[in-house]
Amino acid sequence: MRAAVEGSLPERFDDGEKEKKKKRRSNRRSKQNPPSSSASEVNEAQGVLPDSGKIGTLADASASLSSSQKQVNVSSTNEQGFSTASNDAFISMPPMHVNEQVEHVDLRIVPMRGRGIDSISFSEPTGWRGSSGTNKNKDSVPCGQIGFCAQKTYFSPHWSVEAVEMALEKGDVFKSLFHVNAHNKHEAYCKIDGVSIDILIGGIPAQNRAVEGDIVAVMIDPLPLWAKMKGPNGSCNNTATQEGCNLLTEDHEMGGNICKGKAKVDADYESAHCRSYPVQNKEDADQNSFNRSSPEKKIGFGDNTSRGSTSHLDVYGIVSHDSINGDRCAVPDSLKINSCCRHGENTVEKLCLLVNSFPSKRPTGSVVSIIERSPRREGIVGHLNVKRWVPFRDISKKDTKKNKYLISDLEYIQLIPTDPKFPIMILPVRKLPKCIKKRLKSGDETIEMDLVAAQIDDWVEESPFPEAHIFRVFGRGGDVQTQLDAILFQNAVCLSEFPPEALSCLPCVPWEVPLKEIQSRIDLRNLCIFTIDPSSATDLDDALSIEKLPNGNFRVGVHIADVSYFVLPDTALDSEAQSRSTSVYLLQRKLPMLPALLSETIGSLSPGVDRLAVSMIVDINLAGDVVDHWVGRTVIHSCCKLSYEHAQDIIDRSFDFEGSNFIEDGYPRVYGHFEWPDVIKSLKSLYEISNVLKCKRFTDGALWLENPKVVILFDENGDPYDSMLSERKESNFLVEEYMLLANRIAAEVICRAYPDGALLRRHPEPNMRKLREFMAFCEKHGLELNTSSSGQFHLSLEQIREKLKGDPVLYNMLISFATRPMQLASYICSGDLKGRENEWGHYALAVPFYTHFTSPLRRYTDIIVHRTLLAAIEAEELYMKHNKEIKLQKRCFTGVNFDKNAAESMEGREALSAAAVKHGVPCTEILADIAAYCNEKRLASRNVKDACDKLYMWFLLKKKEVLLSEARILGLGPRFMSIYIQKLAIERRIYYDEVEGLTVEWLETTSTLVLSMCTNNRCAFRRGSSNKWRAFEEVALLTCPYNLKVSMDNSNISDEKVGDSVTVMDRELMSGSASSETEIDPVVFPLTVRVLSTIPVALHAVGGDDGPLDIGVRLYMSSYFG
Repeated sequence: MRAAVEGSLPERFDDGEKEKKKKRRSNRRSKQNPPSSSASEVNEAQGVLPDSGKIGTLADASASLSSSQKQVNVSSTNEQGFSTASNDAFISMPPMHVNEQVEHVDLRIVPMRGRGIDSISFSEPTGWRGSSGTNKNKDSVPCGQIGFCAQKTYFSPHWSVEAVEMALEKGDVFKSLFHVNAHNKHEAYCKIDGVSIDILIGGIPAQNRAVEGDIVAVMIDPLPLWAKMKGPNGSCNNTATQEGCNLLTEDHEMGGNICKGKAKVDADYESAHCRSYPVQNKEDADQNSFNRSSPEKKIGFGDNTSRGSTSHLDVYGIVSHDSINGDRCAVPDSLKINSCCRHGENTVEKLCLLVNSFPSKRPTGSVVSIIERSPRREGIVGHLNVKRWVPFRDISKKDTKKNKYLISDLEYIQLIPTDPKFPIMILPVRKLPKCIKKRLKSGDETIEMDLVAAQIDDWVEESPFPEAHIFRVFGRGGDVQTQLDAILFQNAVCLSEFPPEALSCLPCVPWEVPLKEIQSRIDLRNLCIFTIDPSSATDLDDALSIEKLPNGNFRVGVHIADVSYFVLPDTALDSEAQSRSTSVYLLQRKLPMLPALLSETIGSLSPGVDRLAVSMIVDINLAGDVVDHWVGRTVIHSCCKLSYEHAQDIIDRSFDFEGSNFIEDGYPRVYGHFEWPDVIKSLKSLYEISNVLKCKRFTDGALWLENPKVVILFDENGDPYDSMLSERKESNFLVEEYMLLANRIAAEVICRAYPDGALLRRHPEPNMRKLREFMAFCEKHGLELNTSSSGQFHLSLEQIREKLKGDPVLYNMLISFATRPMQLASYICSGDLKGRENEWGHYALAVPFYTHFTSPLRRYTDIIVHRTLLAAIEAEELYMKHNKEIKLQKRCFTGVNFDKNAAESMEGREALSAAAVKHGVPCTEILADIAAYCNEKRLASRNVKDACDKLYMWFLLKKKEVLLSEARILGLGPRFMSIYIQKLAIERRIYYDEVEGLTVEWLETTSTLVLSMCTNNRCAFRRGSSNKWRAFEEVALLTCPYNLKVSMDNSNISDEKVGDSVTVMDRELMSGSASSETEIDPVVFPLTVRVLSTIPVALHAVGGDDGPLDIGVRLYMSSYFG
């Protein structure tokens, strides 16, 4: 809903300038489609008046460059005249997000005490609409007249460090990580520990120059200014919130996780399979209207005299009786924040009580200071917008005399970030690299096609945009390699070779297991041990074995590569592994955490050779209970490397051991004294026990959510040629169950032995607001859902699955919706949450302890866990050695029955401490830092994977030109619909408001939408709208019914148009997709749809040379009119 609030814009121009301004407005009204109306209108919305000669020197932005423009090669670093980017600069999210167009909301700046600042109305520029398929950013983004004016201040001053520290101590402000809504940058969110709901930071002024990833000090607004909660807890009293009642609002990235089954342990069970954007706590995109009082009341540090005697320390503005949206309500004394001292913890408790007491209200706040600037400020990727850049030499001397600020140092061009969460930046011409300056002066417009990286230098109160400088040019944005380089750069992925100092820590090759190690370890080379991995895997860090015991139990061995033997603490190799933190997997490339000599050779559990391992031997009865377990260093000899396909074939088939020719069937070689019958028998036993373990795990309350994954298929040249949906099979689940079991046991051991120094994997409970929205959605469609616990949640979903057997697409949609409330899992140091052991747990797995133990070749956290386990083992041996005279159980620290008295005794504490020092177990403070850093790098790795998936899907669509598919409607409203596209397992939006040749009828009582064609160019003007009309082809791909009866080629597509709705490009798109998509039939006007209706859509690639990559979506329609 476009906001109807209009702010006054003070003008300080002479009469001549006012007359010019009136004429320009008159000219704009007289034209239907003015060339630069979009930019000028946005300028006015931002309080930046075109050609005023008062605010700056930039010209307005104009149309995007054509994709047919010639590519210009980028010079080398030395030729460009700027330094190379640092490899360890920042952690970032991928630039490929859904770029929705943001509605204009007029935001006023409060007059601040003692500064005499006028009220200014401005708005952030309009972004791209990812669903429309037309890049409009450079038409709609204001690029003109941006500068500094002594009479204008856009933001409030930041508090001093001393003031912030004092306010934090008192509980007047809260420290929080700042996140921006990817769909609407006017909305940002801050998560306060202990508060169940995020704090909404509504409006650019309230964000006060904070950017994505900053750590900020947030002041909570008074209760009357809190927003109304959308969804089940809030009343749908306007269009925007009405849409929010049934909309799924966060678009999924394309997954396509083709990693091995144990990798799914991380991706699925730790984040409850959430495939949305990495920032799980950011709010839904359609929540773009919120009720606030007058601007004077919005910012907590402003002048509050209009509300009586309430001060800025009275953060919630609560008195005995207060007004909420015009209604007076009584507030109990227990909820009055000022009724007691404002110390942090006490204030958080009060805030929680307040939130729970007013579930229909959404807490809002404003940023008062930036405590720690995000490293992402140091490298923001985007496109330049220089189409109508006006050099200083074109400014007349008369204009210069009128405004002394119009000097050469204030010439700017714009940078439009590819990540919509970042603001548009201005780049002083004087700071541009020489190569870019040269291209600008020569009029080379192809520079807008290049991806560049910039660093934010400053953001003053007097400027609506931050100032930055360029330090790297990647190349043409439409090239895959350019995009890959930008993705890796944004996520600070190390691309350099391993330094000689790190490589010198490894043994020389050829390498064999030293005799000393064989003698000091448990020798398991006589067991039938094998690996199960993807066929292309080279870093084999886990293997399995199984034996049946005389008592009927099974003894399962989970054998993990002993990486800690090679990576010793405080060495150059250890530092390098910690710096990289994790291996990064691209679709066709791997960036390893450890050198290939270690990760693929001497450390990998390759078949036919002796290898060092840390083994976990677990005795399991037929009910799936762990009867006993042992963990220690071993020597193993893998007899076979199975792929998932081989394992699945063995599970599915009954083999004739004598008649089968395994070599001819493509099966791998079996080494040692074992034969194929031994491997097959072991694998089938492992499969049977894994099913028992899985059944028990879900009975104990685990939750399983998994969306379909898209797999990109590549040809022999490495180019994508197709995609397919893939599902995991039993062989994947088999491996996963044993990895989960080993990780859980490892977590129990290290938590008990080192309660203050255990590295755990924590998964918090879901976001309750989003969970309630999902419950309301299910209830609306007659589906029962119980979310009282993770186990009940899973049971309800299984019942829904059974109910929707005939509609698997709808079930996949529900699973996609169910992932929305799930929060990201993260590494924690147990000592950081001392006394809060209830927060250590893993929600999706329903276990009190969980960690990562099974992948030390690709995760640094697993190496830390290995060292902690080995320290507990050695401490156990030391303790038993010094207490021989006392009858002790064999494994007092690492066994099933933990001896707490022994661990807390003087001898036990000394043994544990000495072992921790020997094995390099970090102290609590250092471990907390390692956990935080590994969280950042792991998130970056996941972002790279998701961004690469989307990049190749974009490239595939670019080659196909169009892809016709069916889609289901997830949510519906008067402005846009949210759809789920099963073919790509993604969600997108289609905006249909203010489209030439299209009428929209929204039947609110029945939640029904009717779209019709009309003969008038513009059917209606909605009050409060921006009066910017989009072309019909941005919303629909229109074809003539006659052409569907014949083969689709260029000669069969009508040249006639309806409001330019069928273009030459559309004819090419349709012909390009005919061969594979003829089964998708278009629908006709009038189109009547409801939630869960099925509609045909046309998908195509958006952006590249002229903006962020995206998957564009349009309705696939048919009409004789044209």
